[in-house]
Amino acid sequence: MSLQQIAIVTCRSLGDYTANADSEDERLYRFLAEKGHKISFQVWDDEQVDWTAFDALIIKSPWDYFDKINAFYTWLDKLEALGCRVLNPVRTLRWNADKQYFKDMQTQGVTIVPTVWLEQGSTFDPDSMFEAIGREKIIVKPRVSGAAKNTLAISRAEAGDYTARINTLLQDEPFLAQPFLEEIKTQGEWSFIFFNGRYSHSVLKKARPGDFRVQHFFGGSVHTPTPPAGMLQTASEIVGKFAQGCLYARVDGVELNGELVLMELELIEPFLFLSTSEGALERYYQALLDLTPQPAARA
Repeated sequence: MSLQQIAIVTCRSLGDYTANADSEDERLYRFLAEKGHKISFQVWDDEQVDWTAFDALIIKSPWDYFDKINAFYTWLDKLEALGCRVLNPVRTLRWNADKQYFKDMQTQGVTIVPTVWLEQGSTFDPDSMFEAIGREKIIVKPRVSGAAKNTLAISRAEAGDYTARINTLLQDEPFLAQPFLEEIKTQGEWSFIFFNGRYSHSVLKKARPGDFRVQHFFGGSVHTPTPPAGMLQTASEIVGKFAQGCLYARVDGVELNGELVLMELELIEPFLFLSTSEGALERYYQALLDLTPQPAARA
């Protein structure tokens, strides 16, 4: 017998995140329902939900988790204690929530964007930061973040205007700083999407003129050229090493000197661009079946 009860885990309000995007959650809901499964949307921090009632919990769009990170960690602990089948696995979600995972990846040979870590309570010193990064423009963003929240692109000349704001933000949470890569503006940022470790499709995201944020809700555009073979191979190796047992994985990166430099490994709640590739939903579904044992009939 196939799966009976599937929860698509979301948040209370998708808000601005859905602007300029098709409703991927609804598309997935309809597809799985047409396969004969009982599908429902469940809000991750709704205390009334009985998570044990589901054969699988698909972590799809809890897009406010980074605003409530301690509550999110507590919820993951609860799912683990209850023995729920969670996709992606709880241990992977915990690891991927904090961008310190870059350190693990770098020690295992993955090329990431050079990163300087700013601990909570520390002081942002623009002169030393620009010296350490060696560029005239940098990106500063939270270590736990999403949707470009509190992400700042700062030139050396204007750094003084941002120092007080960054130091105020550092009182609440840790940040990181990276070089601003002009290639993101000129070439775009690649996203490679995998289901259960198998490559499905890719997109090239480009920022609108005058912006550096490639997210569609900031006016970014999505394209589907054939990806460079070498970059795809690197993305596949990353997924094989760091996304074992994952229903989905999205590798975000930029091409520098013909190589993939990792920007993000998205294993919690990435937009999957399911409408951009024929057969993507079916590939997603087959991965779901492969990762979820068929339950016995309910009494």
